[in-house]
Amino acid sequence: KAAKVSMIVSINIMDRPAADAQKVRTDFLQHAVIVEQISGEVQDVEVSATTGQGLDLLLESIALQSEILELKANPNRAASGAVIEAQLDIGRGPVATVLVQNGTLKLGDIFVVGEQWGKVRALINDAGARIQTAGPSTPVEVLGLNGTPEAGDVINVVDTEAQAREIAEYRAQAAKDKRAAAGAATTL
Repeated sequence: KAAKVSMIVSINIMDRPAADAQKVRTDFLQHAVIVEQISGEVQDVEVSATTGQGLDLLLESIALQSEILELKANPNRAASGAVIEAQLDIGRGPVATVLVQNGTLKLGDIFVVGEQWGKVRALINDAGARIQTAGPSTPVEVLGLNGTPEAGDVINVVDTEAQAREIAEYRAQAAKDKRAAAGAATTL
């Protein structure tokens, strides 16, 4: 709400006999979230994670909302996305789980992610299979980084290795300067 992002409210545990969706809807009024059932604009869907009830309706609502807001990604451009998690894997080296948000990430692409850079050596999908490309809204594990990035870092594909190295070094130096300035301020 603070980010002014469109919302869909999912009211869970609707398989229980004591479930009261209307109470949840009225409780949302405290947070100035007015759902469609009480003449607002926010969609709400009653679901049950246990039984799967309403999940198809939730997916339908998300698809409808994305169509109305014209949320589209261009698969024919250089990839960009966000790091969901990253770790140092024994045997594989630094591995980042990336959600591609725009463009298509391909094997051999040179990229910068936060203060790190690399060349895509392997892409592993959610089923654990190696793939050649990852399009928009695809989560993949990326191998080929020179270090472990932070969760939330943005990944961008660049043209050359020199460019990637230069951007990563600049970001690392900027972060080092920032830490040094913070350290100097506290010792005064």
